[in-house]
Amino acid sequence: MHKYVFLLFVFATCSLTAQVTTSDYEKYPVFPECADLPVSEVAACFNETFISFIIDHLEVPAEVKGGDYEGKMVILFEVTREGAFKLLYTDAVFASLKTSAQEVFDKLPVIDPATYNGEPTYMQFTMPVLLPLSRNKIGEMKSGDIEGDAFAKAKKETPLKNPMQDEYDRIQNQKFNPANEYTSQLNIPFSHQVYSRFDQELNLVGTNAHTASKPYLYQTVNPYYNFQEKTDALKKEKKTWFGRKWSNEHMVQIQGEDYWITLDPAADLQLGYETDDLKSDSFTYNNTRAVYIQGGLGKKLNFFAAVYESQGRFPRYFDDIARSLRPDGGNPAIVPGRGIAKEGTNGDLDYPVAEGYISYTPSKYFNIQLGHGKQFIGDGYRSLLLSDNASNFPYLKLNTTFWKFKYTNTWTSLRDVRPEVTADGSFRTKFMSNHYLSWNLSKKLNVGLFESVIWEDENGRGFDFNFLNPVIFYRAIEFSTGSRGGNALIGLTGKYKVNDRVNVYGQVVIDEFSASDVIGGNQSYKNKQGFQVGAKYYDAFGVKNLTLQGEYNQVRPYVYSNNEIQLNYGHANQSLAHQWGANFKELIGIARYERERWYGTAKLIVGARGVEIGDINEVYYGGSIYGNDENRPSDDGIAFFQGNKVNSLYADLELGYLINPATNLKVYANPIYRSVTADIQDAPNTFDTNTLWLNIGFRTDLFNWYYDY
Repeated sequence: MHKYVFLLFVFATCSLTAQVTTSDYEKYPVFPECADLPVSEVAACFNETFISFIIDHLEVPAEVKGGDYEGKMVILFEVTREGAFKLLYTDAVFASLKTSAQEVFDKLPVIDPATYNGEPTYMQFTMPVLLPLSRNKIGEMKSGDIEGDAFAKAKKETPLKNPMQDEYDRIQNQKFNPANEYTSQLNIPFSHQVYSRFDQELNLVGTNAHTASKPYLYQTVNPYYNFQEKTDALKKEKKTWFGRKWSNEHMVQIQGEDYWITLDPAADLQLGYETDDLKSDSFTYNNTRAVYIQGGLGKKLNFFAAVYESQGRFPRYFDDIARSLRPDGGNPAIVPGRGIAKEGTNGDLDYPVAEGYISYTPSKYFNIQLGHGKQFIGDGYRSLLLSDNASNFPYLKLNTTFWKFKYTNTWTSLRDVRPEVTADGSFRTKFMSNHYLSWNLSKKLNVGLFESVIWEDENGRGFDFNFLNPVIFYRAIEFSTGSRGGNALIGLTGKYKVNDRVNVYGQVVIDEFSASDVIGGNQSYKNKQGFQVGAKYYDAFGVKNLTLQGEYNQVRPYVYSNNEIQLNYGHANQSLAHQWGANFKELIGIARYERERWYGTAKLIVGARGVEIGDINEVYYGGSIYGNDENRPSDDGIAFFQGNKVNSLYADLELGYLINPATNLKVYANPIYRSVTADIQDAPNTFDTNTLWLNIGFRTDLFNWYYDY
C-alpha cells in the first residue's frame, strides 16, 4: 500500500473543517520534525508528516483490499490540549475499517498542541478516505469534497464549537491514579506501625536513604518501596461503590490534567475497660471524628489538612497525667500528644485538634514545608533529640538532599502554658530552631549531627533572624545574644547496617558539657547528657515480616531544663524529646509481624526514673524539665533516680486488621498492663498502681498514640 494515500488532507480545506478558522489559532499542532520551521510552514508540515505516518502504518482489512468495493469513509479526529491524537468519529460501511482507523491513531505520537489566545487548546479535523486506496493521490482532493453527507452526520453527532466553550468539560474528573499520592511530596503519616512496613527496604546495605529525620516524603520512600505495587497486592475484588471505598480507595478522588485531590472521613473510636487497684473498675472510650484532605497542584506543590473533634475518658493513670499538664486559663488538662482539653460531661475530656501543611519542591535538591504538626529525629522508638511526644506546633522546614547528605532545618514557634509565666491571659511564646545533618559515610555507616536552640520573645526580640541562617552554629549565636539569651542543645546520631537484616543505631544528647566534670567522677550536675543504643532484626529467625527491636535509653538529671525555666526543651507542658523528661533509665523490646492485611505488635518497657518531691521551686531533683537547676540539692553527687525513685513495667499487645490500605483504616484489640512502684508513697502524685486496660478500636492511623508513660 506504500505510495498510496490513506488520507488527503489539503491545507486549503482546514478552514472549512476546523472548529475555528486557522487565523484564530496562534500555532498549529506541531510534530517534532516541524518544530524549527517558520510559523507559516507549520501547517503544511503537519499535513505532510501526518500523511507519511498513515502511509507507513495503515493496514487495510482483507475484506476491503481483496474485494471490488468502491466508496468513501469520513473520519473526524482531534489533536487534544495535551497533543494526543483522538479519533472522534468514523463513518464507514465495514466495521473492520473503523477498527483499522483506530489502530492507526493508537500509534500516533504525542505532539505539541495548537494554541489559542496563548493557551494550549484542541483542534478538530475531518478527512475523506477513498477506497480502494489507489484513488487517493496527493493533490487530487478538492475542498468541496469534505462537506458530504457523511461529514454532515459526523458534524451533527459531534457539534463544533469555540475551544473555550468546553472549558468546564475539560476540568471534569479524570480517572484517578493512586501514583499521584505515592510519588508526591506529601508526608507519609508518621505511625510506627505504618513505617515498619518499609523500614527494612530503606535499611538495605548500599541504599543511600536517610532514615532519621521523620516524617518521610512519599517521593523519597517510593524508589525503595513501591507503594502502588504493595497496595495493589492487598486490593480486594469489589464491584460496588461502597465496597471499593471501604476496602481499597479514598472516599473522594478527583484528578485533572495537573492536579489531584482526595478527601476522606477519619475516625479514632475506642472502647475499653480498666481495672485499677486504686479505684473502681470503669469503662473508657475515645470518640474522634475527623476529615482530612490532601492533594497536589502541578508537580511541585502538595498540601494536607486534617481536623479532629474528640471526646474521651481515659484510664486513671493517663487521665492523671493529662490533668497534671493542665494549662493556665481554666481548662483542666492537656491530652498528651494531642492538645488542650476542656471539661466534658461526667469528667470526660473534650479536645479538638487541627494539623496541616503545604509542601513545595522547587528542585530535586530542596523541599520546603510550612505547617502545623510534629517532627521526629532518630532511628529508634524513642528520640532523645526531637520526638512526636508533644502537641502539634507551627513549623517551617527545609530539607536539602544531595550526594550522600541530607540536611534538615526546622524553625518553630512553641508555647509555655504554665500559670506562673502566662501574661494578660496569653500563653508565653518561645521559638526553636534546629538543624540536623545526616551523612552516609559508607554503604553501611550513617552519622548525624544535631543542634537546637530555644529563645523567647524577650524585650520585644520576637523571632531572632540570627537563627534563620541554616548553616551557622547556634551555640556561637547563643553566646553573641547574651548568656541567657537562649538554650542550646547538641546531639549525635549513628547507624550501622551489619547486613540486610540487622542494623544498630544510637543517639547522644548533650545539654551542657564540661570535660572536667564529665571525666572527674564527682557526678557534677553539669554532666547533662543522655544516650540511646538499639538494634533491629528484620525477618527474624527466618520468619518473613517478623521484626525484633531492642532499645536502651538513659538521660541524666537536669537535661532539657534551664535556669531560665521558660527556655526549657518543652512545649505545652510536654517534653520535646523523651516523654519521661530526664533522670531515667529505660529498656524497650518490640516485636512486629505482618501478613497481608493482618498485623501484630508486642511491646515491653522496663524502666526506672527519679520524680520530684514537694515544691519543685524549693528543691529540684532534675526529673521534670520544668525546673530551675539553681534549686538543685548539691553541685556534686548528682545520681540517677534522685528524688523519688519509681520503677515501672509496661506491656502492650496490639492485634489488628488493615481495612483499607489507601487510608490506613484499621480495626484492632489492644490489652495494656502497667505497673508502677515508688520508693516514697506519700509524695504528691506518687503511689503504687497496677492497671490492666483492655481496649478495642477502629482507627485511621495518621499519628502515634503513646500510652507508655
